Amino acid sequence: MSNTMFKMISLTAAVFYKVMNLSRQLQKSGVRGGQTVLDFGCGSGHFTIAAARMVGDNGKVYALDMHPLAIEAVKKKVAKEGLPNVRTILSDRDTGLPDENVDVVLLYRTFYLVKDKQGLLDELHRVLKPDCILSVLGGGVADCLKAIGKDGRFLLAERGKRFLNFRKVKPRSKVVA
Repeated sequence: MSNTMFKMISLTAAVFYKVMNLSRQLQKSGVRGGQTVLDFGCGSGHFTIAAARMVGDNGKVYALDMHPLAIEAVKKKVAKEGLPNVRTILSDRDTGLPDENVDVVLLYRTFYLVKDKQGLLDELHRVLKPDCILSVLGGGVADCLKAIGKDGRFLLAERGKRFLNFRKVKPRSKVVA
């Protein structure tokens, strides 16, 4: 994505998120104090900042994006807000996080942009703690439901108007006869 396109999307998102209650959406996703959250495809960081406030000093938020301008925007907002619990990750998929380290993954307005959807699901399943939440909002919810439905490692836990929450489950073991 070009820098100009990123800036246009960021401006549109800023206007949209001004009217949206970000905290309410994050509550629907299960974000609470003390948790570790991965904002995958964080863009300019609107949900990152809101999540960082919600998880508080005992929690952590990882803001991952493939665009350097997104990471730069998040770092500026984090510094301005004085939020020491946010870490940024410049990547198109791999998080570099330890296994079973994250309580909630936010996949907001991102899934439709990902080319290797199976690879993404592999990585998100790896970093999520057992029985924790993968929350999807906008941007390809129907495609996400279809892809994750076939996957078997996530179960649909809640379906809202514009969002889906999935719970990580352990894959069924194959029985060898």
